Amino acid sequence: MSSLLSIFATAILPIITLAGVGMALGRLHDVSIDPLNTVTVYVLVPSLIFHSIATASLGGSTLARIGVATASYMVAMVVIAEVVGRLTGESEPILSALVLVSAFPNSGNYGIPLSEFAFGADGRSTAVVYLTVQAVLLYTGGIYVAQRSGGTRGLGGMKRALKIPLVYAVVAALLARYFGVVPPADGTAMATLELVGNASIPLMLLILGIQLSDTDYGAALSSVGKATVLKMGVAPLVGVGIALLVGFQNPTVARTFVLECATPAAITPLLLVVEFGGESAGNGLSVAEYVSTTVLVTTILSIPILTGLIALLESGLVV
Repeated sequence: MSSLLSIFATAILPIITLAGVGMALGRLHDVSIDPLNTVTVYVLVPSLIFHSIATASLGGSTLARIGVATASYMVAMVVIAEVVGRLTGESEPILSALVLVSAFPNSGNYGIPLSEFAFGADGRSTAVVYLTVQAVLLYTGGIYVAQRSGGTRGLGGMKRALKIPLVYAVVAALLARYFGVVPPADGTAMATLELVGNASIPLMLLILGIQLSDTDYGAALSSVGKATVLKMGVAPLVGVGIALLVGFQNPTVARTFVLECATPAAITPLLLVVEFGGESAGNGLSVAEYVSTTVLVTTILSIPILTGLIALLESGLVV
């Protein structure tokens, strides 16, 4: 019991607290999240990803396995969510929002501290690589899906996606590692990048809270059932299946990978929907309300689900 309380206190409670602060701020003041979104997407998150991938300590073969597994999971969940959405009659822009919140977990500000607490240094390194691969897919294919929800399709969406600096931050970090020119971790350059990147975590949570302050929960709660089941029920099972197929040699890496897949819906799709997507979903429900409510519901449900999953992973009963 003390271990479960520690997981809650060190990894989950800070997330809930910061989102609650954002919600209170949104209710007390008329805060525009558009400039906050822009700063996060174009400055803070690229810094976080560059620093994370440049300083990852896992071996090359392990990094490759994590990358393949993460990409496979994302593709599988996109396909599953798209099929479920179409079979159940979802239309745009909710269909695209359903795909985004079902396929992309909160592997960063939620998953990284949770993985570090549960599985130590290897857990954190695995979570960082997972986040990096997810970020590349999210800021390319994810932007395409978000723009589809706003009526933009084809090459136009992808061209706009290529303007996102995060993609180039990932390429720069990989090249720096390959050529051995990564600045010293304790030097001014990397310390500055780490400071700027770490600022994205609380800011994204504050943005979530501000957005939640305007959410019509009565309308949105009845609409997020499918997304919640896909994210908190189907996604962990898909993660287990892929971990077994990939065959991680390091059990800690395998367990962290499954845990990352099982984290709740990510905050970043909310930023993408607000930045690139459509607004109205009909019946007075906006896409932002749909996404933010899904994030809220899956985050609340993750408290008992992930504590139980960690226990299963540590016992070796899952992978």
